[in-house]
Amino acid sequence: MAEALPKSIEDIKEMSAPYNPEAEMALLGAILNHNAIFDKVGAYLKPEHFSEGVHAELYQLMARMIGRGHAVTAVTLLPYAEEIPGLEELGGAAKYLGQLVAHAAPMSAADDYAREIYDLARRRWLMEIGSELVVEARTPDAERSVNEIIEETEKQLYEVAEEARFGQGFVGFSEALKQSLEMAAAAYARDGGLSGLATGLDDLDRMMGGLQPSDLIILAGRPGMGKTALATSMAYHVAKSYRPGEADAEGNVKPAEGGIVAFFSLEMSAEQLATRIISAEAEIPSNMIRKGEISPDDFQRLQEVAAQIDRVPLFIDDTGGLTVNQLAARARRIKRQHGLDMIVVDYLQLLSGSSRRAQENRVQELTEITTSLKALAKELNVPILALSQLSRQVEAREDKRPQLSDLRESGSIEQDADVVLFIFREEYYLKQKEPPAGSEKYADWIAQMEEVHGIAEVIIAKQRHGPVGKVEVQFTESFTRFGNLEKHVQVPEGL
Repeated sequence: MAEALPKSIEDIKEMSAPYNPEAEMALLGAILNHNAIFDKVGAYLKPEHFSEGVHAELYQLMARMIGRGHAVTAVTLLPYAEEIPGLEELGGAAKYLGQLVAHAAPMSAADDYAREIYDLARRRWLMEIGSELVVEARTPDAERSVNEIIEETEKQLYEVAEEARFGQGFVGFSEALKQSLEMAAAAYARDGGLSGLATGLDDLDRMMGGLQPSDLIILAGRPGMGKTALATSMAYHVAKSYRPGEADAEGNVKPAEGGIVAFFSLEMSAEQLATRIISAEAEIPSNMIRKGEISPDDFQRLQEVAAQIDRVPLFIDDTGGLTVNQLAARARRIKRQHGLDMIVVDYLQLLSGSSRRAQENRVQELTEITTSLKALAKELNVPILALSQLSRQVEAREDKRPQLSDLRESGSIEQDADVVLFIFREEYYLKQKEPPAGSEKYADWIAQMEEVHGIAEVIIAKQRHGPVGKVEVQFTESFTRFGNLEKHVQVPEGL
């Protein structure tokens, strides 16, 4: 007969948490017999995973001694174990250590016992989160909104889900070196030799090696430069290129290509972004699509393109007024449910921090936002491409190419970013200087326009792991589409 569901907080508190003290005894005894077992299980099993306090203390003591290079047996452990509270009630340290050895698990099964202990601990944590959620939900608190409770619960659940991955602490140099070689091998095996996600802009990819996991990448520019169009182009290219890693007939795993993308659009709607993408792919101006000024053939092409890109793993969240904590919670959720390889945020200045920070000043709030985004990029191990506005001081200069000092609230943005990209189109500013037709300057203006028409510059103003410089890319304004331009990368001398 099924167990009755709890009807109150008291019922939940009285429910017995799942645990297996016999498995804990068997594992501890196995470690006493074979210290090498700890080298394997110690990577993920921690003292807090044990349900019995005495077992947690013993495991921690074993870990400390093995970490110092000492052999751990019932004999060598005894003098230290006698100081552990609670062992006297179990018959004394000597007797209990003897019982552990007598009930030791076979060496071949020790990992299974450790996994059982680990899984039960996570179940207990889930029960604790659930009971806290019930208490929070049933006792309204003026200091915490429902959304804040949900965000905190999602964060705790994600921490439980990813605890094994993100709870490792220090990584030895040999492990870091192994990861570095794996990254290099993946880049070597992948077409184009990129270690990160390809943006579809070849010159930019060559300078950056693609979009690197755990990097916070800032893409900034003045209004009208095409920030959203460039970010959308990059995001769509990553998503449409997605191919999971597969093993060939010989068992060699081919590296994955592309990735799953989460696009947080705080300014434009999901429909507007989708229209931009389908416009660029079908090569039909988006304004004509919106006004319905297309031919039957154009509409047919739209339908065909839509069918081709229907399953692209690009997820769009167009909720306005998100806080950085809400964004993080949603990113964790999509990673848990679908996987995640890249995040786009359009744009930074539309995000908000905590209410306390917001009440102080905007610079401190932006500091919280960029710091949180950088931490999220490391936590999820994905690149985050965050768009940013530039200050109006750009317009006051003769040369309107952006500089790092032009970033609004630039201190935190520049400091936390791993890469800062600027988008600049000379054509945009030159259009505003059009002289009267037929005047002496008009012919020169036409020549200048022809020289810069359809060309945009992506300026790499900061890059922790590579050179700075700029690349020129093609920009088709009618489709708001960026693409490759047959021009050489321009890098300052000395780099």
